[in-house]
Amino acid sequence: MTESCFHCALPIPDGCDYPIYYRQQAKPACCAGCQAVAQTIIDAGLDDYYQHRSTEAGQAEALPDEILQQIRLYDSDALQQSFVHIEDEHVREASLILEGITCAACIWLNEQHLQRQAGVLSVDINYTSHRARVRWDSRRIKLSTLLEAISAIGYRAHPYDAARQEALQQKERKQSLNRLWVAGLSMMQVMMYAVPVYLAPDGEIETRFLWMLHWSSLILTLPVMVYSALPFYQATWRDLKRHRPGMDTPVTIGILATFFASLYALLNHIEHGIYFDSVSMFVFLLLGGRYLEGIARRRAGAAAESLVKLIPAFAHKVSGWPDSRDTHEAAAATLSTGDVLLIRPGETVAADAIVLEGESQLNEALLTGESQPVSKHSGDMLIAGSVNTSSPLYARISGTGQNTRLASIVRLLDQALAEKPRLAEIADRFASWFVLVLLLAAIGTFAYWYPHDPEHALWITVAVLVISCPCALSLATPAALAAATGHLALDGVLTTRGHALETLAHASDVVFDKTGTLTYGDMRLLETRLLGESDQARALALAAGLETGSEHPIARAILNASHTAPVLYRQLSNHAGQGVEGMLDGVRYRLGRPDFVAQLSASTLPSDDWQTGNTIIALGSDAGLLALFAIGDRVRADAGNTLDTLKNAGLTLHLLSGDAHAAAHTLARQLGIGQVKAEATPEDKLAYVRALQAQGKKVVMLGDGINDAPVLLQADVSIAMGGGTDVATASGDMVLMGDRLALLPGAFALARKTLRIIHQNLWWAAIYNLLALPLAMSGHVTPWIASLGMAASSLLVVCNALRLAKRNF
Repeated sequence: MTESCFHCALPIPDGCDYPIYYRQQAKPACCAGCQAVAQTIIDAGLDDYYQHRSTEAGQAEALPDEILQQIRLYDSDALQQSFVHIEDEHVREASLILEGITCAACIWLNEQHLQRQAGVLSVDINYTSHRARVRWDSRRIKLSTLLEAISAIGYRAHPYDAARQEALQQKERKQSLNRLWVAGLSMMQVMMYAVPVYLAPDGEIETRFLWMLHWSSLILTLPVMVYSALPFYQATWRDLKRHRPGMDTPVTIGILATFFASLYALLNHIEHGIYFDSVSMFVFLLLGGRYLEGIARRRAGAAAESLVKLIPAFAHKVSGWPDSRDTHEAAAATLSTGDVLLIRPGETVAADAIVLEGESQLNEALLTGESQPVSKHSGDMLIAGSVNTSSPLYARISGTGQNTRLASIVRLLDQALAEKPRLAEIADRFASWFVLVLLLAAIGTFAYWYPHDPEHALWITVAVLVISCPCALSLATPAALAAATGHLALDGVLTTRGHALETLAHASDVVFDKTGTLTYGDMRLLETRLLGESDQARALALAAGLETGSEHPIARAILNASHTAPVLYRQLSNHAGQGVEGMLDGVRYRLGRPDFVAQLSASTLPSDDWQTGNTIIALGSDAGLLALFAIGDRVRADAGNTLDTLKNAGLTLHLLSGDAHAAAHTLARQLGIGQVKAEATPEDKLAYVRALQAQGKKVVMLGDGINDAPVLLQADVSIAMGGGTDVATASGDMVLMGDRLALLPGAFALARKTLRIIHQNLWWAAIYNLLALPLAMSGHVTPWIASLGMAASSLLVVCNALRLAKRNF
């Protein structure tokens, strides 16, 4: 018997001697390439790959110098702009597509091998899309070294390209359609021969013609067995090599048992044991169900892929700005920060940019969910992927490739879809056990029926194997979550964690931050009350001098209100949570909380309720209080209706704010919030949420600032405002991309509907299997009806989940 290669399983040519040393044994290799790749895997301590892989690797080939030179070109900063995200000065993250992945063991091998490279920080590979996200320290390792390391173990990696990925998926869909077409054609032809046999009375068809029909059926069934049913065989072989039965194991057993039993009956002239028509119909129905299921699943997850494809291939680049307005068409991948673009009406923005000249309306619906066009003027930010709807704009690029806001959205979606929620993990564990139980039930069925009715024992057993498949159980949760996540993304609510929707559906309490969440966060001076200072302009100049250099919203409100040059202080010092002080002409001044300022001169604060509900800032010196400033914010226009809807849905609302008691309670009364905690530090907010959770509450937290990050992480579900700080956004399980509170009721409603549909799917899958299995075991279901039932059960689950993708529910 010819030996086969340990790595790729191809025959060993005569005279070859390339030993692979695996677990103290010498294994043969067909060439030096396979020997080098296998020994690299084994020497790296990754020899478990050969125990768990489900298909053999492709034959290894040494990379030609031309390919190595192309790989090294990817170290160029210009080339990396389109697919590498720069997290900080030295940390990089690339989106790559892996070729050669055939099973879960391939994913494990690539992840383990890359993680062992010096300088690699993290590796995450999606088995469904074969998309890898790799983070590394650019001081310790180059991207070309990573690509060469992947090649060294027999795989290929290239930058993620949406068009190339679509081409690969189209190729797979075409192949699936071809298999379905062959099975369907065979089924129709075989049924033409089988129907007369079934309908004609015994003896009406001459024997020689009867057996000619049976032999013709065999010939027409062979393409189904060797081509159309191949995916079932491959999946079963993969599962058996991993020493556990998979979902396709019962299917494969049913196909092979029916075919070979029919072949045996044909060869031995057993007239009533030939069911080639059932084989063809069985495979056709299964492939048809899976093809339709695939279409539905792609529709369910289409939102994430639609975001990836928003960036246009070309843009109009301006040469010699501002002296020249000449434009030429440039590939989007070649654009860099600082380039100037002309964006004509109807064109899609190719990169994040800042408007230099022109006024127009842009459609950002796919990015923020806002259906109305947004006005853009000089100095405004343009988001890559948005569409210019009215007038030409000149804009300077501020971010390209992986450094755009669109790329960050896609990264967050990938992160959410990579995480499995609790319900999905439970369903998967149950499905794996169910297959084993099903195989035991089939064995018991055959053992019972063979002594009682040997003629029908096999067909009853095949029906048992086919009718009860756990596919519907495994699809119940991920199909629903993919559809709901896509729906929310199109509405402008980005789900960044896999558990968020499931937990949001169980929420009992919603906790809101005040500034930047319930209000716009654009603080402004509402009124000035002069005390020891008679000139308002002078009071504002003194206050503005103390706030120079500060980015606090209150400081910006003072600076924006002062129209004279700010006073220059010496010895400026900040008192956290209190205010700021400085020296001017030998006099000490303070600006901040009224009690903090009053302490400087032991002054008494006014006792009236001036500007109750707004933030009061005092200005004073050694001599006494000089002025009071009322700083206010605007409540978001959609806050009132949103909070009323949430209360009507049975949710308890809370307000956590670092603002003064008067300001926080005034806003709470205005919006109808019953539970309020004012002057809360980050530690106070954290303790408040923990106290609610200790009472068994499921807490949703909304915030936008750095000081909200700890409490966002503590909450059961955290929702960050998309316009907030990067720290808050990174801490959120969900992000409101358009900062629109009006999206919240819809998100809660969709989360609850998602949970209902998941439960419906799980109940349907469970009830179907509980009813179908006894019917099949008792002989009331034929194999072709069993295959129809199994395909229909999986398709029903996916179509039910697809209801979540509808924008109006």
